[in-house]
Amino acid sequence: MRPSSRKSTGSARAASSSADYGPAVCVADPVLSALDQDFDVYVITNTCGDISEEAHQRAIERMLQVGARPMTALQYLLELQRDWARTGTAGKTTSIVLPYGGSYGLGVIYAAKMIKAS
Repeated sequence: MRPSSRKSTGSARAASSSADYGPAVCVADPVLSALDQDFDVYVITNTCGDISEEAHQRAIERMLQVGARPMTALQYLLELQRDWARTGTAGKTTSIVLPYGGSYGLGVIYAAKMIKAS
């Protein structure tokens, strides 16, 4: 969650998810509560599941209907990293992106090889 200009608490973001009960309860309820308190809320949609794909989709759609903003775990990670000149966290970010970043992870491997080749 990111406090909006409407209300500030000083915290940057927090994310919570649980595959045990799914987004219909463990994600949607806190999201709806935070939105009710005028927070800007970002939901990392690919980190939680539900009892069925239908239940997951309906819960995500409901959160979006009331103003939550969707993003993926990779988007969130790369937003935190911002750019690769931030060397203090680049290694840790790369260690996550390579095995879990899909085609983006392959792009990182390719770019590293091209940089070493030049």
